[in-house]
Amino acid sequence: MTVKDAPARVDLAATDDIGWAVRLLAATPTHEHRDPELLRRWARAADAFGAALAPVACEARIVERDGGLELGLLARYTSRPPTVELYTDTIDLAERTVDARGWRHWYPPGSVRAAALAHEAVHVHLHHGPAKAALKRALGHSALRLGRLRVPGHVAGAEEVAAHAYARTVCGLGRSPLLLTAALAAEAEARSGSANGSNPPPARDARREN
Repeated sequence: MTVKDAPARVDLAATDDIGWAVRLLAATPTHEHRDPELLRRWARAADAFGAALAPVACEARIVERDGGLELGLLARYTSRPPTVELYTDTIDLAERTVDARGWRHWYPPGSVRAAALAHEAVHVHLHHGPAKAALKRALGHSALRLGRLRVPGHVAGAEEVAAHAYARTVCGLGRSPLLLTAALAAEAEARSGSANGSNPPPARDARREN
């Protein structure tokens, strides 16, 4: 199956960036039964946090390799040693998908690789610095309350939303990379013969090893 055979009948772009962020959070373990409005509030907070981050340089080693399609990955950050892996086969498919769906005005040529690297740079930044605590505070989720004492809690998936928003902003994209990962998920469904025309949840573009 070629990219042009993808399920174009599904208008993935009809869902806005916050909508895809909510879908990502809803598909993340521990959030299965969360109030949709709470997920939307977290999605907005994480998106705003990522969009407001100052540009950060990627301090990890960068490695380009094939095999991303088999793994279902665009990029991955591993911390021992700090390394960002960029999967060129998935990036190439993403660029072809942009053309096939008519999204080039949102994702200029070469922007997929740039966005993947920016996304992972934020994960490096959050892993090693105080920004992770700042993200927790921005989300407003409490893991523990003792009188006036409040301990900010972790929100699974929020870092992903923030990283996508950061990549969208610093790379000057018209839409979040979340939309593109959703299209890649649709591609994977079509290639496996399981596409049913429903909107898929966005694909994860990174898996980290701590």
